[in-house]
Amino acid sequence: PAPGEQQDTPLPRCPSQPLLPGSDWGNGVRLSLQCASQIPEARAVLEILERCPRQPRKGHFPVIVVEGLDATGKTTLTESVKDALNAVLLRSPPPCISQWRTIFDNAPALIRRAFYAAGNYILASEIAKASTQSPVIVDRYWHSTAAYAIATEINGKVEDLPPTHHEVYQWPEDLLKPDLVLLLTLSPEERTRRLRGRGLEKTKEEAELESNNLFRQKVEESYRRMVNPACQEVDASPSKEEVLKTVLQLIKKYCGL
Repeated sequence: PAPGEQQDTPLPRCPSQPLLPGSDWGNGVRLSLQCASQIPEARAVLEILERCPRQPRKGHFPVIVVEGLDATGKTTLTESVKDALNAVLLRSPPPCISQWRTIFDNAPALIRRAFYAAGNYILASEIAKASTQSPVIVDRYWHSTAAYAIATEINGKVEDLPPTHHEVYQWPEDLLKPDLVLLLTLSPEERTRRLRGRGLEKTKEEAELESNNLFRQKVEESYRRMVNPACQEVDASPSKEEVLKTVLQLIKKYCGL
């Protein structure tokens, strides 16, 4: 610039590839949010994220994550487990950013992914703090963010997904890891019946799950390929009481509670 002219702040070098899970996921999330500076809420999410400690340490109480497609009974189950174990219940995205969920659900895929991924890192600091006082139950965490990202960004059939043991299925090194991840499963017919009975507004991806059988299959297969920790599948078709009993038995087996 000429003398006296103000030099513009250089723009961040934005990712040219989809935001897929990996060992350096956190930095990719931050960069993607920087590139969404035209969205005021993206700047707000980034500011909250930057205030969180990097790689917070889990307390000595166990952290149990409950995953599953919509209408598999996550909300009911997590509330019941919380009461049974006198635990803290946390949800992703956390309340400090969930108010902007609709905005990001309608944003481009890269920015939408960054929002949900940032929610995981923000939630990690809450998990770290809560797990020093009591067991922690988490309604969705990294596995769901990763499974939806993989199913959305990888074109083709289930056979075209990254192979088993690929990096995208590995837990990010910079994200607090839970002790146990439970995956609630239902037949497509039963899940659709429950969804229609709820009558709630669907996100784009929820609508895609209902209308696109291939997308649903890719999400479910991505869940099953996750490792370190892998998902422990739980059949959610029995009664709420039976599902709770099964889940509490698994928690006792893996976490000693």
